[in-house]
Formats: sequence, structure tokens, C-alpha cells
Amino acid sequence: MKFHAETLGLSDTAFNLLCDLIHQRTGLFYENNKQEILADKLSARVVECGFHSFLDYYYFLKYDPAAAAEWPRIMDALSVQETYFWREMDQVRALVDVLVPQYFAAGRRDPLRIWSAACATGEEPLSIAMALHEAGWLARVPIEIYGSDASPVAIQKAQRGLYRERSFRALPAELRARYFTAEEEGWRIAPHLHSRIRWAVVNLLAEDEIAPFASSPVIFCRNVFIYFSPEATCRVARAFYERMPSPGYLFIAAAESLLRLNTGFELQQVGGAFVYVKQ
Repeated sequence: MKFHAETLGLSDTAFNLLCDLIHQRTGLFYENNKQEILADKLSARVVECGFHSFLDYYYFLKYDPAAAAEWPRIMDALSVQETYFWREMDQVRALVDVLVPQYFAAGRRDPLRIWSAACATGEEPLSIAMALHEAGWLARVPIEIYGSDASPVAIQKAQRGLYRERSFRALPAELRARYFTAEEEGWRIAPHLHSRIRWAVVNLLAEDEIAPFASSPVIFCRNVFIYFSPEATCRVARAFYERMPSPGYLFIAAAESLLRLNTGFELQQVGGAFVYVKQ
């Protein structure tokens, strides 16, 4: 059952306390005019946990060790799983046409690791895999692709590999025909492509969780920082920078910017796309 904001009511005090705690743990930032939105997203969790107020829920999250199991449910409730195949492909083409051949130009044999750090239901890493397969790279050189999200439900959907019409708004019809099979509940991604992605649940503010992935030379972290505060954005970008090899390439969305933040990355143009580079 979905509870609306009016069901419990979210006081200014509880809102401010919850916002600070959520920001600290997840990076997500809610401005003062988002009070009703937060209440609507979390009311069901408050009731399901057996509490009668947001303030009680806050104290549970803040002080009860049992709350560790609740934070993944919070990420499910708060995450924005709006994505689709072939999104902002200029950056993916820069990867396929410039960075991959550049990486293997000197006869390197170690795998190129690519991390889609906030992949929602998986369309981004699968688009990367499709583009690499179309260019023949997956059959010729060792490439590892990782897809992660803070929402366990989103990753479960990605692992299922079944997609509906809204995911195909930008994907060329010939690629859908080549890589997907129609089923009763949607379109199934080809197993040979789906199996190339290694899926994981990762909170970008948890350094122990990002550590196994952030050493990747290529990181896609797109349409995430628009929901973060500048402080959280800088913290995540700096964590990437410290762990990435040199050169390292960080792709963020066109609507995002690191230019006013002290992250260490330099903005460069690669193959017609903008990318933040660790020199």
C-alpha cells in the first residue's frame, strides 16, 4: 500500500533531521520545498517498520543497530530509476572509438575495466556492451563491465534482463531486433550480452563498497550528481580520483558539472564528447 504525505505528517524538525541523515548516508539532498516528496516516498517505510511518526523513524535510523538492514529499503524508495537504452551515446562512442583502441594500442593484455556506477535497472552498461559488441571489441580484447546501483530492487531488475517499451525510446530498431527477444512481459536481452555485465549493489558514499570498482580506468557516473549536494558530489568524485589509474576517464551527464569543485579531474574533449580526465 502506498501512503501519502498526509498519512503521517512530516514536521519541519523531523524533515530537517531526516534530510541531514539521508544526505550523510547516501549523498541525496532534499531542499526545503521537497518536504512533501520525501514524506510521500518514505511514509510506507515508516509504517512498515512499525512506527507512528517520522521522528520515531529517524531515531531508529540514527541509533538502532538494526537500522542497517533498513537503509537498502530506503534506497529503493528514494532512487530515481529513470533511464533508457542508447542515452547520451556521444560519450559511449568516445569510449568505443577512442579510449578502447587507445588502451590496447600498446599491446596491453590486462582487461579494460568499465564501471557504470549508478546504472539503475541496467540500460547503461548494456548499451555500453552493445556498442562494444557492434564494434567487434568484445570478441577481440579483454573487457570487464560492471554495473552497480544503490537500490537492490533496481539491480534485481537489471539481473533479470527483461525490459519494457519505455526503455527503448532511443534504441535503433535494428539493435532491438538483434539483441532482444520479445516475451509476454517485455523484451529479453540476449544472454550472451547480459552475461558480460557483473552486477552489484553499491552506495557511492560507502568507500568500502566503491573500493573494488573505483580502480577502473573508465567510470560512467551519469545523472547521479544532479541529486547530490556539491559536498557529496565532491566527496564521491575525489574518492574516484584517488583510486583510478592514470589516465582515468570519468563520464558524467551533460546536465552535471565538476568545474567548480576541487576534484582533481580536468575536463577534456575526447572523440566529440566531454570527459573528466585524471592525468
